[in-house]
Amino acid sequence: MPALLEFPSLNFGVLAVRRSLNLGLNISCKRSVRSIRMENGNNCNLMGASNESRGALVVFEGLDRSGKTSQCGKLLSYLEGLGHSVELWRFPDRTTSVGQMISAYLTNKSQLDDHTIHLLFSANRWEKRSMMEAKLKAGTTLIVDRYSYSGVAFSSAKGLDFEWCKAPENGLIAPDLVVYLDIPPEKAAERGGYGGERYEQLEFQKKVAQHYKLLEDSSWKMIDASQCIEDVEKQVEEIVLEHVVTCQKGKPLSSLWSC
Repeated sequence: MPALLEFPSLNFGVLAVRRSLNLGLNISCKRSVRSIRMENGNNCNLMGASNESRGALVVFEGLDRSGKTSQCGKLLSYLEGLGHSVELWRFPDRTTSVGQMISAYLTNKSQLDDHTIHLLFSANRWEKRSMMEAKLKAGTTLIVDRYSYSGVAFSSAKGLDFEWCKAPENGLIAPDLVVYLDIPPEKAAERGGYGGERYEQLEFQKKVAQHYKLLEDSSWKMIDASQCIEDVEKQVEEIVLEHVVTCQKGKPLSSLWSC
């Protein structure tokens, strides 16, 4: 893969990640496809999970330029103002070795096979899984800008098998709430900065929107992101606060797409 020569210190990382995740996929594929199909309530409680008070896992999803980053920042300030322990995370996390490879790809500085970049995105989330669980159990609410749903929607929009794309995400922590900022692709394309990264192409974003719809389940709340930013902010605050309170009262952690 010639493009990787620009990052010689990371070449081994790509191969190791792909090898390890392919092993996981081979194991997963021994199950029936039905076992990883999206259904309402298909997230299983983690082993040893309890009903003790914990933080909430709140994920924001949506097309590029739908307003996720802005709303995540506003929600962080809102919850902190109420006295909650809260952190803002973003995927991909470009600070890790895997994240650096992803960043180079997204900014068109390197070329990678579609399967390889999908597995790297997944590995980037797995890098943070243990820390995520520890933070939640310690009572910290995590606001996450993009998660597994983005990985599946974007990769399957490129033509990769939908179930294959979901498989490496199997076992990550399931969100308590997915806030989907719904906006027509054409409207998102009119916003400032559009087109700066690899995936910000109108026709491709239309495909991504279609694949997102296949992932919607009972944890999702759809918000019209074409509204004014203040109206979106208010709706987000009301929905999220309800889930934060529920988790504080006690709710087991669940594993994503494990049943």
